Amino acid sequence: MSGQGTPLPVTGREIQLASRPSGWPVPENFRLVENAVPEPGEGQLLVRNIAMSVDPYMRGRMNDIKSYSPPFQLDRALEGGAVGEVLASNSPNHAVGSLVLHALGWRDYAVLDGTAAAPVDPSLARPTAFLGALGMTGLTAYAGLTAVARFQPGETVFVSGAAGAVGSLVGQIAKNLGAARVIGSAGSDAKVARLLELGFDAAFNYHDGPAEDLLRSALGDRDGIDVYFDNVGGEQLEAAIAVLNRFGRIAMCGAISQYNTADAATGPANLATAIGKQLTLQGFLVGSYQHLRTEFQQHMAGWLSDGRISFDETLVRGLENAPQAFIDMLRGRNTGKMVVTLD
Repeated sequence: MSGQGTPLPVTGREIQLASRPSGWPVPENFRLVENAVPEPGEGQLLVRNIAMSVDPYMRGRMNDIKSYSPPFQLDRALEGGAVGEVLASNSPNHAVGSLVLHALGWRDYAVLDGTAAAPVDPSLARPTAFLGALGMTGLTAYAGLTAVARFQPGETVFVSGAAGAVGSLVGQIAKNLGAARVIGSAGSDAKVARLLELGFDAAFNYHDGPAEDLLRSALGDRDGIDVYFDNVGGEQLEAAIAVLNRFGRIAMCGAISQYNTADAATGPANLATAIGKQLTLQGFLVGSYQHLRTEFQQHMAGWLSDGRISFDETLVRGLENAPQAFIDMLRGRNTGKMVVTLD
């Protein structure tokens, strides 16, 4: 085994799901435990995680319901994107000391098959970028805008949750691909100001009034919007339907406004409008668009290197603080990608 000359960890910490949240998650739903670290088997790696991601989709996996991804198990470590250093390798594809991206976050050390790890090239960007702009987050933004919403140059785009990890990239990608106007919504004046710095043509704080009125005020000289990238659902989805032009498209990426409510979710009251306008509303999962990964990474690496796209990170240090980072992300207390560093 490559790396046998280096003392390997005997134990490591992990965050387990102690109980299933009812409504908003609380710290008591999580548990920090220490467990033995197994030696990697044939074809496997031992990875020391240096950073991990917390994402909105994880909230759905905390419910014991059938969905597109299996629920997290009680008293077992949570999972999610992570970047780490290979400490020991039985895989010909990954050398000791190299960096890899994988899906076993929420722990100090991960043992996984070499085929389940992707190489990380730190010459392209800092390693945490592979959890965000160069990773699943960026691919979600790119695929949702180009493949799902079928964006065309010259169109007007509205992005909700625009100061978040995905939304902030959607707006910038749209501008780089020739959007005539990009509008974003966010939950604070500081986030609105940041969106304008990132190149959004207009942005509004959705707390400032009815979403439809705010959206119409942000149109400038445009008659309506052509594309809506939906991260929040609820009132802003209803507003977008009202303001969309004929043949407009909605890429339904998330509905974070409804993830933590114990009440029945309220749908748009104006959904019938979609008939006369001949709108397209399409939900999507990034896993269905892996065929776009190479195309996306080529675009994104170029945009990052020449400064045409910037990405924000809210960094929280320490595995023990990962549950609170996750809760804060759901509450919108991050700008850009919420990342927990473990080194």
